[in-house]
Amino acid sequence: MTERAAEAAAGGTGMGRRFFGFCFALLLMLAAPAAFAAEVIDSFASDIALEKRGAMTVTETITVNAEGNQINHGIFRDFPLYFTDASGRRRSVDFDMVSVKRDGADEPWHTESISGGIRIYAGSADVTVTPGRHQYAFTYRTNRQIRYFDDHDELYWNVTGNGWIFPIRSATATVKLPPGVGATDTIFFTGPEGATGKNARVSETGAGLVFSTTEPLGAREGLTFSIKMAKGAIDPPSADMESSWWLKDNRNYFIGFGGLFLVFAYYTRSWLKVGRDPARGVVVPRWDAPDGISPALVNYIDNKGFSGEGWTALSATALNLAVRGYVKLEDLKNSIVIRGTGKPLGKEKFQAGETELLKVAGGTGSTLTIDKANGERVKSVGQAFRSAIEKEHRGKYYNSNLGYTSGGIALSAAALVVLFVYGSLEPDTIALMLIPIAISVFVAVFVAGFVRSLHRGKSLFGKILAIIATAIGVFVGISILATVVLALASSLMELHETPMLFAVGGIVLLNILYVFIMGAPTPLGAKMMDGIDGLRQYLTLAEKDRMNTAGAPDMSPQHFETLLPYAVALGVEKPWSRAFETWLAAAAAGAAAAYAPAWYSGNFNSGSFSDRIGGFSSSMASTIASTIPSPPPSSSSSGFSGGGSSGGGGGGGGGGGW
Repeated sequence: MTERAAEAAAGGTGMGRRFFGFCFALLLMLAAPAAFAAEVIDSFASDIALEKRGAMTVTETITVNAEGNQINHGIFRDFPLYFTDASGRRRSVDFDMVSVKRDGADEPWHTESISGGIRIYAGSADVTVTPGRHQYAFTYRTNRQIRYFDDHDELYWNVTGNGWIFPIRSATATVKLPPGVGATDTIFFTGPEGATGKNARVSETGAGLVFSTTEPLGAREGLTFSIKMAKGAIDPPSADMESSWWLKDNRNYFIGFGGLFLVFAYYTRSWLKVGRDPARGVVVPRWDAPDGISPALVNYIDNKGFSGEGWTALSATALNLAVRGYVKLEDLKNSIVIRGTGKPLGKEKFQAGETELLKVAGGTGSTLTIDKANGERVKSVGQAFRSAIEKEHRGKYYNSNLGYTSGGIALSAAALVVLFVYGSLEPDTIALMLIPIAISVFVAVFVAGFVRSLHRGKSLFGKILAIIATAIGVFVGISILATVVLALASSLMELHETPMLFAVGGIVLLNILYVFIMGAPTPLGAKMMDGIDGLRQYLTLAEKDRMNTAGAPDMSPQHFETLLPYAVALGVEKPWSRAFETWLAAAAAGAAAAYAPAWYSGNFNSGSFSDRIGGFSSSMASTIASTIPSPPPSSSSSGFSGGGSSGGGGGGGGGGGW
């Protein structure tokens, strides 16, 4: 390479270096505003005035750089309202917000409860702060922050908190102790929660003790200090204050168990007043209905209200009128027809419900066809049928005492609202309590439903299935409940709120219990129930036991048909039909095949006589129920030209953010 070429190369290299240097400087200049635009806390200065009686007034001056990213309307400050004592229990502290300022002027502010504390919002949702530096000053008073030991008093204070999402470039805390009180020792910590960093210093000035960080704090890092003072330097709380704090610390227990006691006392007093069942008599088999009541009324009294929405009672009534010759039942496989025979009503007395059915199907040529096409008419007849019986007999045989139960539910709801609103339970704690309670409610209702179903005269096979299903349901429910409780117990124990689970759960379970036991038969109802139980017993007795019953009428087609509607009303038509079939078989060969009830027109299904008769009778209620049209949807909507969509129609909900 020539000398001239070498010089040219060197000159080109220098020019390239200068060019790249210029570009680098330009990038730094462009990046500087971006770095400056970061949202940070430039300084966090806390001025703390400690009083001789232990109260503190704190002013936190927080200088921030707002750029419209996280800081739009202002900043918020979270403050814990609890501390943990030596036994690990949470104790509440006093806190009163005094003022909030921005750049020296009063600033609107509001608060909301958060888990374990309070959140103070500085600013207004209607105002957006301008980008740049802003200085916020939070002033508040707090008490119960001094720790009293056997040999000294101590102020242990987390200056900044460890939950800030912004880094803090510098933090200071100036502590003014009461006159005549000095610090015997000090210590400080910096870093995230649990850290023991020492990136700070302490000095004593005319304004008081000053703790200052020596390095910036990152997001979720803070400054904490402790000041040790001579024993007695700070006045201990008075007896009245100690009592006030004790009541405040334990208000959950007072509200929770106080509510449990009130609900228990209310329900117990109400049950003793109106819920106790009258003394029941001795149940003996009988072959007629007590006081000659109708099959429908037997069903109504036995179930403390209609079973199967009243269709079982309606089918028993139709069968009873057919046996007495006023109507005839026709089975058309896919429907049932109740056709009037035209038999004169004469002076025979008809009971409530029977007259309603005779109105639509009692005259010559009158019919009530039970199928889908006539669902609305069947529904109307059923409503009139039930209303007639309930209007005449409501409260006569059984009092549900819904007023007392409603009062208990209202009292329980009030107790829980007071606990959740005025107590100090955390939302997470409430959720932990509600999960096992919800499971226990489900199990209790499930078991109660099966127990009640067993009472309704199921067959032996049906009872066995119900017992097995109940056992499986209880086992699964208790297993799930135990698993959940064990999983959540540790969390509740850590929060020292396990007793509250029993208080809240006790209130809920008391309501479940008394909903089932508050209703009670009237004295007349108890007497009628004894008679109905005796009739059920007679209808389900084995043939030899029935024959040994003193004074019992001999089995005959007429006796069988007279009691068949009552057997349907009580759900025991199959054992009663089997008893008649046994009697027919013993009476004469082929008698069962030759028997044809005059009240029925149609072919029975194949199978034994008891299955044919019992199956037809028991299927009537389900056939009637299946014809009833489904209720209309709870709300209507419009989707023009197919423009509707899931969730359309009516108002919806959603939102988020501050």
